Amino acid sequence: MTLDALLFDFDGLICDTENAARESWREAYRGFGLDFPDGLWARMRGRHDGERLAAEHLGRLLGRPMTAREAEHRRTRKSELAHAQPLLPGVAALLAEAAGRGLPAAVVSSAPGRWVEPHLRRLGVRGRFRTVVTGDLPLPNKPAPDLYLHALAALGVRASGAVAFEDSVPGVSAAVAAALRCVAVPGAAAADPAAFAGAAAVVPSFESLSLASLERLFDDEFRDAPAA
Repeated sequence: MTLDALLFDFDGLICDTENAARESWREAYRGFGLDFPDGLWARMRGRHDGERLAAEHLGRLLGRPMTAREAEHRRTRKSELAHAQPLLPGVAALLAEAAGRGLPAAVVSSAPGRWVEPHLRRLGVRGRFRTVVTGDLPLPNKPAPDLYLHALAALGVRASGAVAFEDSVPGVSAAVAAALRCVAVPGAAAADPAAFAGAAAVVPSFESLSLASLERLFDDEFRDAPAA
């Protein structure tokens, strides 16, 4: 396989902002003497409406919606925690290798641009991405393929030459629905690696990836495919 483009999710993949979100909800629940359920977090990961699920769940336990002040405090804590998070290991090296080859890259995130763009600049990698596609576009969000299809059109490449990287099941579903080869990098937060069966490969971190290893992976995929 000859690589034409790399497409990256953002939260939990480029930077562990998801851990910040999880901890902010743990703190919010703890403030009411409650435990934040692991099962709820598993449902939230990779969903554009995940925080709404948590707010509604907490509201049911409290017997009332969160107040505006409570919700704002939780968002502020998430932002504070997220801004302490660095690039995840191996991301910078893969982006640098892609840039050295002149290979375009894109971010394809369910989160809004007002969240993603400042973090990319803070992390010093905004210039590595030719386009950034976010969930505030008037398009169906993941697990629908539309954000990925929009990114492919913006890059001017076909799905057959591109690889997507995702850390959540909805994200993998979106990439596969866009006919992309997808590498799942779920990290320690993944409840069950088997849930990522739709991905072409599941790896523990970007530290195990390079352009050469990706090309070998998908060359092997073609060799192992049954003859038509």
